Amino acid sequence: MSKLALSAIIPAYNEAHNIVDVLKSVDFCDEIILVDSNSTDNTVELAKPHITKLLTREYEHSASQKNWAIPQAKHEWILLVDADERVTPALKEEIFKIFPTLDESEHVGYWMGRRNFFMGKQVRYSGWKNDKVIRLFMKSKCRYVDKHVHSEIKADGSVGWLENKLLHYKYVSIDHHVIKLQRYADLQARDFDKKVGKITAFHVVLKPFWGFFKHYVLQKGFLDGFVGFTIAYLRSYGIFMRYVKLWLYRRNLN
Repeated sequence: MSKLALSAIIPAYNEAHNIVDVLKSVDFCDEIILVDSNSTDNTVELAKPHITKLLTREYEHSASQKNWAIPQAKHEWILLVDADERVTPALKEEIFKIFPTLDESEHVGYWMGRRNFFMGKQVRYSGWKNDKVIRLFMKSKCRYVDKHVHSEIKADGSVGWLENKLLHYKYVSIDHHVIKLQRYADLQARDFDKKVGKITAFHVVLKPFWGFFKHYVLQKGFLDGFVGFTIAYLRSYGIFMRYVKLWLYRRNLN
């Protein structure tokens, strides 16, 4: 199968456990760019046989990193895949099918769903059932919103849908996941500083409780069993830590 005139971008930091598999899943792209945030493991060494370009930049936040890398791609159409994601054979075939018509398409980007895996199990509920991301897009028409956490593409034009989904492996270990939640909370504190007033019991009690209730009950996380309970609990913990970090941030204590 021939390669597409498509630039794949993979941001990474200490992703030795993921990097080869994700790069192999985008091997149908003519250009494969690794955006490394000064990894201290062997991510770069493992990646080199599979990439066409290496970019290195100190990490600021995810949106900043991606917006810096996108204009450096050779091709107009970008496939951006995080290191813990995989392009499935079915999604690859779908991209091949639509690619000849992309330049004439009314769309400047495409949503795709994600099948999430956590603690060794596919998560079918727990708030992740309808998880979606824009991963295929035109570099001249799309840019990530400048926020520290959970930024999404802002598209200058309409966005279509792909039928097939990415695989998303969110779990390395429970310790790794908790550390990631704490890091996200620290970054979110900066995003929330301008839009949150005085921190009260509403923020540190009711909002964490609502996060748990929403994931576990309303979004039927209980159907995912113990994994669903764990996800809901960690969601609650992440919300609580967001406001703890914001409280500390405002007092220059973090």
